[in-house]
Amino acid sequence: MSKVVFITGASSGFGRSCALHLSALGHRVYGTSRKAGGEGSAADAGFPVLVGMDVRDEDSVQQALTFVLSREHRIDVVVNNAGSGLAGSVEDTSVEEAEALFATNFFGVHRVCRAVLPIMRKQAGGMVVNISSLGGRVTIPFQGFYSASKYALEAFTEALRMETAPFGIKVVMIEPGDFATGFTAARTFASASSTDSAYQERCRRAIAVMEHDEQHGADPRKVARLLARIIESRSPRLRYPIGMVGQRTAVALKRALPASLIEKALLTYYRIS
Repeated sequence: MSKVVFITGASSGFGRSCALHLSALGHRVYGTSRKAGGEGSAADAGFPVLVGMDVRDEDSVQQALTFVLSREHRIDVVVNNAGSGLAGSVEDTSVEEAEALFATNFFGVHRVCRAVLPIMRKQAGGMVVNISSLGGRVTIPFQGFYSASKYALEAFTEALRMETAPFGIKVVMIEPGDFATGFTAARTFASASSTDSAYQERCRRAIAVMEHDEQHGADPRKVARLLARIIESRSPRLRYPIGMVGQRTAVALKRALPASLIEKALLTYYRIS
């Protein structure tokens, strides 16, 4: 059955792959992007439709959802994919830089959910899929605030799933590891990390490992295919980790091994021990 799907951050990476794949399967997909001009038109452009929206702006979110509702009169699935990366040590990261990251990665999700949940409750059903990260289960050095934003999203999603279940709303997380997306090029750096920082050399080595893994990661269409299966599931799980075997294994080992061993393994892997 064709569903109306609303995907944030759909101009590139996971969002674009998901929008194209779901559209090819016959779903009516509306993607959003800060870069999109105007509202778009399903009649003129077909699907997916790219709608201008900024998850950091309340009015922008409401306008985008109003646009979709005026054409479809319902929203079956919301995929909260919009996000950004921030690298640098905790000490080198200013409060303003950390707040800007959370404004998109966490509060942007909250803003979209608050806007769409009344719609889904009125429909007596729907699905929210939050794109988290394996970095929200295992903390990445020199991406501490990125991991923190995803840890927060994990807790948020757990609570949301329990709170909305009586209304027929399903809430799910996809937790990707490193994939070959535009994330590497879009990553920003704490401004103090480019100065004479005490952490500069170790940060550089850690980021080099991350960039290698990202650039040699799997095709983001794997995430799109997983999302398509989740949408069709009658009883989706809370979490769907996906990515390199080693990265998924690290999540499992964190539950079983002493914290000191996990810390040592991470320091060694990112060449900063």
